[in-house]
Amino acid sequence: MLEIELLAAGLLERCGALGQRETLRVSDAGVQVLATSLQTNRKALDRHEALVACVGRWLQQQGRIAWCGLGLRAALADQDRACGRRWQRAVPDVFSLRQTSVAAYLQPAVHEIKVRRSDLLADLRRPDKRAAYLSMAGECWYVLAEGIGDAAEVPPECGVLIAHGTDFSRLEVQRSAPVRAMPFEAGLPFGIWMALARTTPFPQPEDEAQAWLAASDARA
Repeated sequence: MLEIELLAAGLLERCGALGQRETLRVSDAGVQVLATSLQTNRKALDRHEALVACVGRWLQQQGRIAWCGLGLRAALADQDRACGRRWQRAVPDVFSLRQTSVAAYLQPAVHEIKVRRSDLLADLRRPDKRAAYLSMAGECWYVLAEGIGDAAEVPPECGVLIAHGTDFSRLEVQRSAPVRAMPFEAGLPFGIWMALARTTPFPQPEDEAQAWLAASDARA
């Protein structure tokens, strides 16, 4: 049925002489549609990565260590299975910890970044994804580009940050995330520590005082 719709729209065309095996090829109009979609997706990806970087810096200013692109697994309750659980893959946009030497004070947090409304709506229809984040973090946040949604649409177990401006220069807390006590007071599970060890955190900003001293030395 999809092929019929694409043929009717002129995005595909039939190829092959009479009596020979017929094939389909992308028409010139179809190529243009694909090129436009690629550019749109690339722009959205660039904006997404820009907002990920802004959130990483914002968390660093709060004294946290932040990572992006982690691949984690979370155990979710599932009574239909003999073991009573199933594994859900989770790839948080930003995962962060407090800088502390006390395991119980780490307070891990997940920030999920959304720059397009369609992506936000699709994500809100995935309760297992949120459940996975909440199983590994004491706080779960949605970070929304201005204009694509608000806190009224996001489940109450998650906080909401609004990123203002074309360059996301200001982050506004629209609703704070409920802070939950984590079940692993002795420290993060081994699997999360291994994932953190395999991934480089956001680079720490250069210390301003040290930079000023270096500049003074250079002038001298």
